[in-house]
Amino acid sequence: MSGPARMETLRISSEFGARLAFDAPLSKYTSWHAGGPADLFFTPRDVSDLASFLRQLPDNMPLLWIGLGSNLLVRDGGVRGAVVSMNGTLGSLERVSATRIQAQAGVPCAKLAKQCVKWGLGPAEFFAGIPGTLGGALAMNAGAWDGETWRHVVEVDVIDRHGARRTRPASDYQIGYRSVRGPADEWFVAARLEFEHKPGASDAAIRDLLERRKETQPIGEWSCGSVFTNPPGQHAGRLIESAGLKGFRIGDASVSEKHANFIVNHGAARAADIEAVIAHVQRTVAELHHVDLKTEVRIVGEPT
Repeated sequence: MSGPARMETLRISSEFGARLAFDAPLSKYTSWHAGGPADLFFTPRDVSDLASFLRQLPDNMPLLWIGLGSNLLVRDGGVRGAVVSMNGTLGSLERVSATRIQAQAGVPCAKLAKQCVKWGLGPAEFFAGIPGTLGGALAMNAGAWDGETWRHVVEVDVIDRHGARRTRPASDYQIGYRSVRGPADEWFVAARLEFEHKPGASDAAIRDLLERRKETQPIGEWSCGSVFTNPPGQHAGRLIESAGLKGFRIGDASVSEKHANFIVNHGAARAADIEAVIAHVQRTVAELHHVDLKTEVRIVGEPT
C-alpha cells in the first residue's frame, strides 16, 4: 500500500483490531495458494461490524470480496484497495419454515448441503460439490451435478459500500449459466432459499457424490475447481483433453492429468504460471476446435 493510502486507512485500524491487516498475503486465502498481497484485509465479526468498516472506507478505494478463495486467481502483484473475507465469519444457518432456510454468506456450501439433508430438504446435495461459501455461490450462480444455486433463491440480503443494508427479491437479478447480474456495488450477506420435502434423504447420497468427484477430479491438490465454463452443448474438459493438453506445464502449474478442466499448483507455482497455462489452453483449443473457452475462475489483481 502506498504511503498516502496507508495513512488514509490507519485511522480506522484501532477500532477493528486484529480483524484488520495491511499487506496480507492472499496466497494464504486462495485454494491455488498463489498470488500477492492485499493492501487492506478485513474479516468482519458480524454484519454490523462489516457495515461499520464499509462506512469508514474512502469512497475511491477499490473493494474485493472473497469467501474460501476457491474460484479466484490473484495475480502476483496483489490487490490494490481493500479485501473483505467471509472465511470463518457470517456463518449463521437456520430453518425458517417447513421448506425454507436462511443462510449467511460465509456458510460453506458443503455445510449447507449436509444440514439440508438432516432437515429432509432437497434437492440440496449438489451444494456439497461447490468448493466455496454461499456468498460466492450466489455471486456466480455456482452449481454441480445439474443443480444451480439460484434455482432455490427466494430473496437475498445485500450491503453496499456505504454500509447500507436492504433485502431484494430474486426477481431483481438476471440469472444465467455461471452468471448473475444485479444492482451494482452491492454484495450478498445472506439469502433465503426454498427447497422441497425430501424424506429419506441421507448423508450417504452426499458421500456417493463426493466419492465420484474424488475419482474424477484432483481433490486434495491445489486447484480452484473448474477453470473454464462449459461451452453450449460441449464440455470444456473434453475439449482440452482432446487437444492433448493434459499434463501441459509451465513452471509448477499444470493441466491436471485427472481432469483437464483443472489446473494444479504443484507447490511453487506463481500466479503468472497459472495464468500462462490458462492462456495456452485457450489458444490451443481455439486453434484446434474453433471454440473460445471462457474462464469460470475470476482473475484479479496486478502483475508484478
